[in-house]
Amino acid sequence: MSSEIDSSTLLSRASQLIDLARKAGADAADAVVVRSRSQSVSVRLGKVEETESSESDDFSLRVFVGKRVASVSANPGFDMSVLAERAVAMAKVSPEDPFACLADESRLARSYPDLQLLDSTEVSADQLREAALATEAAGLAVPGVTNSSGAGASSGRGGMVLVTSHGFEGSYMGSRFGRSVSVIAGEGTGMERDYDFDSRIYFSELDDPAEIGRRAGERAVKRLKPRQVDTGKNVTVIFDPRIARGFVGHIAGAINGASVARKTSFLRDRMGEQVLKSGLSITDDPMIVRGPASRPFDGEGVSGERMVMIEDGVLKHWFLSTSTAREIGMETNGRGVRGGNAVTPASTNLALEPGDISPEDLIRGVGNGFYITELIGQGVNMITGEYSRGATGFWIENGELTFAVSEVTIASNLKEMFMRVTPANDIDRKYGVAAPTIAIEGMTLAGR
Repeated sequence: MSSEIDSSTLLSRASQLIDLARKAGADAADAVVVRSRSQSVSVRLGKVEETESSESDDFSLRVFVGKRVASVSANPGFDMSVLAERAVAMAKVSPEDPFACLADESRLARSYPDLQLLDSTEVSADQLREAALATEAAGLAVPGVTNSSGAGASSGRGGMVLVTSHGFEGSYMGSRFGRSVSVIAGEGTGMERDYDFDSRIYFSELDDPAEIGRRAGERAVKRLKPRQVDTGKNVTVIFDPRIARGFVGHIAGAINGASVARKTSFLRDRMGEQVLKSGLSITDDPMIVRGPASRPFDGEGVSGERMVMIEDGVLKHWFLSTSTAREIGMETNGRGVRGGNAVTPASTNLALEPGDISPEDLIRGVGNGFYITELIGQGVNMITGEYSRGATGFWIENGELTFAVSEVTIASNLKEMFMRVTPANDIDRKYGVAAPTIAIEGMTLAGR
């Protein structure tokens, strides 16, 4: 991939699209170019299975004619006049949308910081192959590991160019490097699988392949000879940070303005009320330097600020884009994301802020309970909060992890789970959703 990142041509083409749309009859418009450059190598049992490389610049034009809106997309080489005329013609026959509009001009980012999201390090296909092979070899070297599901390494750059008819022009690029492996321990019907990975903006910060492989192998071996446990109520479960991140994702979904507008969130009527255990806070910050989900402006040209979405357990904000905010009588907070031709709200660098207890002490304090390392199925109802999922992990006896557990189900309601969370202090902020180890009391466990 070329180290040169020049968005000036894309900005120019996007501006021309806006001008042509206005000439074709649009009252307002915005044009977006999503740029992507990536390469990856996957291996299995010491042999390369696949090498991929891709480049794309995907254009989309959104036009407004009165209260009507339409969007069209194209790849490079399209006729801009035809695209603009087609978009306006589509808008004229579209149903009215009273909430669709550009962001208010006063909210547009006129300047924004360099968040250091782009690492120009060149990584060759040979380097990716060597890293993938080394990651897999380290996993296979762990005693008890018998097979591999494969390993991979990747590098990529992506970004966005945005131009609007009311004066915004901006662009940014970011990089992403990754390594992963999945291995199998045991034989026959007693086989168990696990994985590990790392993903970073800066290549030099990636975990060593040997470390990733070793962690995957050790996790798989620990899962051997799992048992079922007895069905019980009021069980304390502990979510490994991997699983805790998914749990925080449920919180984000419940406070998404789009879900509130559609009445598909069980928290839709809870603004200003306590929804999490006292002392807990959920933060969201798009402006973290080198943050995994940072961005200098959102999909509408609005800069977002750090927000405490839930403070001391009390719900303070929804995630909002312009149209979603208008629908529920509020203003955007710079969380709009382009998804295809639509703009919807979403989190950025989201975190359940940590507590002051170590994960070891959290486990010791449980006495007897269930430490979960993997969840299975999609049994989460975001309208009612009902929660029921298959789980695997380790049984906790006398404050220590003992034997592996599988083929059990945990169940509760997210409303109750949110009020029973105790976070440890081991948060890792290298992911877009960050969470420490967490304990949740009072769950039902269905076993044998």
